[in-house]
Amino acid sequence: MLSVREKIAYGLGDTASNIVFQTVMLFLTFFYTDIFGISAAYVGTMFLAVRIMDAVTDPLMGYLADRTNTRWGRYRPYLLWFAFPFAAISVLAFTTPDLSESGKEWYAFATYALLMLAYTAINIPYCALGAALTTNPAERVSVQSYRFVFAMLGGVMVSALTLPLVDFFGQGDKAKGYQLTILAMSIVGAVMFLLCFIGTKERDFSTDDSSGNFKAAAAALWANDQWRVLSAAAIFLLTGLVLKSTLAIYYVKYFLGREDMISVFVTSGVVGNIFGVALAKKLADKMCKVKAYIRLQLIAAALCMSAWFIPADQYMLALVFYVAWNFTINMGTPLLWAKMADTVDYGQFKTGVRTTGLVYSSVIFFIKLGLAIGGALGGWLLAAYGYRPDVEQTEETRAGILLCFTLYPALASIAVAFVMRHYTLNSQRVAEISVSLQQKHSGT
Repeated sequence: MLSVREKIAYGLGDTASNIVFQTVMLFLTFFYTDIFGISAAYVGTMFLAVRIMDAVTDPLMGYLADRTNTRWGRYRPYLLWFAFPFAAISVLAFTTPDLSESGKEWYAFATYALLMLAYTAINIPYCALGAALTTNPAERVSVQSYRFVFAMLGGVMVSALTLPLVDFFGQGDKAKGYQLTILAMSIVGAVMFLLCFIGTKERDFSTDDSSGNFKAAAAALWANDQWRVLSAAAIFLLTGLVLKSTLAIYYVKYFLGREDMISVFVTSGVVGNIFGVALAKKLADKMCKVKAYIRLQLIAAALCMSAWFIPADQYMLALVFYVAWNFTINMGTPLLWAKMADTVDYGQFKTGVRTTGLVYSSVIFFIKLGLAIGGALGGWLLAAYGYRPDVEQTEETRAGILLCFTLYPALASIAVAFVMRHYTLNSQRVAEISVSLQQKHSGT
């Protein structure tokens, strides 16, 4: 059994990660279009183009992490090495130099690409570290529940403090306000990464050190059919989640007409996230993780579709449905990440090769691909519906924003539920695999 202290220390790493992840989801599109002055269509294309890089860098990072050998372990050292470089690059991404239109586009592309590279370098080893803490299936859900409670605390910090701090630091200059706000948050994040490094301990459960070449490791990964299911689910999940999160600011400002309540709206959503992930283990204790996850996706889809019928003058009702959607969809988040660890065990059981970093890095690639598709769709759809920054929108644009915020994310959740019907690692199967691997490791 892991101590509560170690679980908290591990969770702090995702608080730090979410300072950037939630900022990208909630504010980066808005920052680029309304503060830096880049077109929504270009922003959407840029988000997707950077993901092409991840197709190479993410698996390589996972492969490298699996083969890292230091006195601190395989995965923990990256928290130490990249904490402050990650913080510095985050600030650069939210800096607005006085450039021409094309200069702004190239600067945004370069700094966003660097930000995603830095995120890869620190987040993939961090995620893989979760599978190196314990082999107990129940403990894995507990670890991920702690992790995502702390992750959502990072989200609360971002959603509740970003706009007030922008006003405080900027004193009317929003560009300066964003830069200094991200500077302050990034320093806090770097310290949390260091606390995660100090407070956790890697435990090596592998029976095969996967010392072969990358081609052999990739072949073992591809033979893992349950990894393929999770990867497909990750794309649909993040596409819908990011599309809805990206459009939240536009929905509140331009459809509901309550710009003054943006911070309250997005912060309330993150609070819903926290309660959802906190109750994930209780749900997993009562029913199969796979069945629970599918049902949560279908409920989330129903909540999204229902929100399409809420009139523009019903702010409080819209807020209730947004919080309920966040609660539901994020209750499934620890279950999904626990299933990734189960998939690592399954791959080792099936092929004899344990590719922890490669499994996590490749699934994270598909998560980031979904992140990019959701962000790209947000930018493209805003442009397609005739969005123009900081002006009164046409009825067609307002209707388009409503569709993007409600019905389209619902379709994504339905797709996730359909894909997860092919995931076969239920609780009984996972327990059998765990026992078999432990016996092999002990030589019995």
